[in-house]
Amino acid sequence: MKLVHLAALALVTSLQFAQGRAQAADAGFRNMEVPGATPITVALFYPTSAPSARIPMGPFPAQVAWGAPADQPIKGLVLVSHGTGGTELGHHDLAARLAREGYLVAALRHPGDNWRDGRTLVAEGRYFDERPRQATRVLDALLASPEWAARIPAGRIAAIGHSAGGYTVLALAGGQPNPSRIATHCKSVTDDAGFCALGKAGLEAGPRAASAPVDPTDARIRAVVAMAPVGMVFEPASLAAIKVPVRVYAASLDRVLAPKYHGDAVAAAMPQATYRRIEGAGHFAFMAQPSQSLPADAGDPAGNPPGFDRPAFLDKLADEVVAFLASVLR
Repeated sequence: MKLVHLAALALVTSLQFAQGRAQAADAGFRNMEVPGATPITVALFYPTSAPSARIPMGPFPAQVAWGAPADQPIKGLVLVSHGTGGTELGHHDLAARLAREGYLVAALRHPGDNWRDGRTLVAEGRYFDERPRQATRVLDALLASPEWAARIPAGRIAAIGHSAGGYTVLALAGGQPNPSRIATHCKSVTDDAGFCALGKAGLEAGPRAASAPVDPTDARIRAVVAMAPVGMVFEPASLAAIKVPVRVYAASLDRVLAPKYHGDAVAAAMPQATYRRIEGAGHFAFMAQPSQSLPADAGDPAGNPPGFDRPAFLDKLADEVVAFLASVLR
């Protein structure tokens, strides 16, 4: 009887496992546009039961179900902010993984700082105010959307960003930028040349012309993942005062943002944050691997340091981000 019982139990378990796999969510994909004087293009990734396919999207082919209907329920909303001169598809693999886990992911293309517009915003003196404001506009639009607003659980909103996007999400969490720190920094150090070259237009433009300091904090953001963030622009005390859970990553071989002035410095100012330094990784390790070389002002996002396995790292990174969000968005 015991053998029969165990065999029956094994059969039921295997059927349940197969049924669970059949019902597992895939990643749907569509674009939306946030209207305004400067419209914002947003890539939406979301859970769906429709089968996905590998869709060519320039150098970032994504495994998604294009235009598929969204499943219910949604675990939460995750904003994704790309680096300077980047694209809303630069983290499509992480976004698709989060969608399969049940999240609505909104990856915005930052106006004035993307692959198509160039980096015109950098020279306008309002860069550090405008980037988080753009993310807030996307959040406003989704929370007012007839399709999505009722599906997004209250208090379950996170933000993930890389490089300038890492700055953006830390600012949303409460980090206060002081752009005047950049000029002092770039005059006094010689080992952060990548950052200082990228910010040259901003240095030449001078300080922002705002009549009063702008607070970029968005209290609706309840968790943040900052990957190789621009960090030295922040007032350290403001980072220490951030209350929401934060996970920070840096790359040991980052030639764009020297870790000791950016990722390491952010972590040092935030003892409350979880910090991980990825040995052997370059600045672009956190981006999806492009299918071709993409030379840019910050370097080639397709390049990897010798011996670094980006796909394997990105799989582990996705596991860590999923676990982090599951533990903090309650």
